[in-house]
Amino acid sequence: MPVAEILAGIALVKSSVDFIKSNIDTCKDIGEIGGAIDGLLRGKDEVNKKQGQRGLGVKEQFDTSHIARETIDAKLAAEQLQEVANMVNLRFGPNTWKEILEERARRISEQKEAIKQAKIEKRKADAETWEDIKMVLLIMGIALAAIAVVGASIYYANMGQ
Repeated sequence: MPVAEILAGIALVKSSVDFIKSNIDTCKDIGEIGGAIDGLLRGKDEVNKKQGQRGLGVKEQFDTSHIARETIDAKLAAEQLQEVANMVNLRFGPNTWKEILEERARRISEQKEAIKQAKIEKRKADAETWEDIKMVLLIMGIALAAIAVVGASIYYANMGQ
């Protein structure tokens, strides 16, 4: 895992937090900082995903500085997330952050379910297509066999004369 990708996650967290901090008091609704919140959550997910990932080379997996960077970045991202949660709750009401996270989780779940259903539908459609192809081939085979039988009977009938 390149260090640049890990840094990109923590940089996204930091830039999102900076934007939120500078705009939280002046925004009229949560939508005005929604993009920054999205960036913050994506950055935190990125940092968490990179932490302990096994796609690293042997050197990076056991390098203390790499492990320390991953661990500290994950803790910093969690700390920044908590700070933003507190700011949002103070500005828009005590359960706002929880509601945001619940809605996000619900939408992600719905999206995963929609993708799963689409895959099931595609597999079903593919299976039906293959069944249709098999049926056509079977009918063609029967037709060819019938033609062969008719042709053979005509041939043998004419040979006898």
